[in-house]
Amino acid sequence: MLLFKRVVCGGGIVLPQCTSLSISGFSACHCLRSSKRRSPYSSVDSERYSSLVKSVMSSRVSSQTPESLEAEDEHVFGPVVKAQTPSQRPEVRVPKTLHPFLHHGEILETEEPEAGGPPTRIGLNRGLGRSSVPSVTRILQQTLSPEQIFYLERWKRKMIAELGEDGFQEYSQNLFRQGKLFHSALEDILASGVNPPEVQGYLQSVAHILEDVSAVRAIESTVQHHTLNYLGIADCVARYRGVLCVIDWKTSEKPKPFLGNTYDNPIQIAAYAGALNSDSNYNYQVENGLIVVAYKDGSPAHAHQLNSELMSEFWKKWLLRLEQFTEQRSSQASSPFSQKRLDV
Repeated sequence: MLLFKRVVCGGGIVLPQCTSLSISGFSACHCLRSSKRRSPYSSVDSERYSSLVKSVMSSRVSSQTPESLEAEDEHVFGPVVKAQTPSQRPEVRVPKTLHPFLHHGEILETEEPEAGGPPTRIGLNRGLGRSSVPSVTRILQQTLSPEQIFYLERWKRKMIAELGEDGFQEYSQNLFRQGKLFHSALEDILASGVNPPEVQGYLQSVAHILEDVSAVRAIESTVQHHTLNYLGIADCVARYRGVLCVIDWKTSEKPKPFLGNTYDNPIQIAAYAGALNSDSNYNYQVENGLIVVAYKDGSPAHAHQLNSELMSEFWKKWLLRLEQFTEQRSSQASSPFSQKRLDV
């Protein structure tokens, strides 16, 4: 064990001093004394290199450059192995045939003249040769991406784990029934101004949106694109803040404040607008869209307006999905092992 005591030397400097004690057979030195270590630089001829030291210390700009540093690193550590960058960026898919979104002609006009007649309502009749025409909803459902399918299945498993199989079926049926009641209530309001007592929460949610809706052109009306062979039912065609739009009413239990939260709804509304623009039953063109997400608790609905540029982009996405659907149907039809009926 070492015991230190202070020794005052000349100049008031205090130096530690130790005495030797033996503990368990070990002994410490009598005092801490060591010879001064010789610096490896003491033999350097400082006068000889003084000019070099001065030039380096007085220089404000380093004599080394990025190129020289890289060369030095390569000499010391070996050549730099750089990460390989992809030779090509992810391929941006484009439709094989870019069918027009708008159909300008002598009869078709960009905007329908103001009219006081009732809104157009063309019902869907599968018995009039339309049984082979797939719907927009069916096409989108059968062309979901693997990522979309993954998240949809994960949500379904989570709900079944919480509610059980029967509970999940009841939950899904309730959502569907509430959606139909909401659409029916909006039909009545927009067509006749009647305010039904059902689904009051949803109606309260969209009240501020309805204030900006005017000049209703169509309600729950079928639109069909004969060239591309698909059809759909547009919820509403009206002016929103003075702009003619295809309007899609949605219900949600979760807030959807951003357009990205609406998943495939923008593609759906672009498909409806494209079909309407090519359908001879409508003598006007629609370039804009509006997605309204209503909430059962009466929270203010979110309105996502799609201008002509956005609609054009989503129209291209729709054409891709339509091409994918057509290829799938052709593959199934040509397969001798496929007995699955083609859903329409």
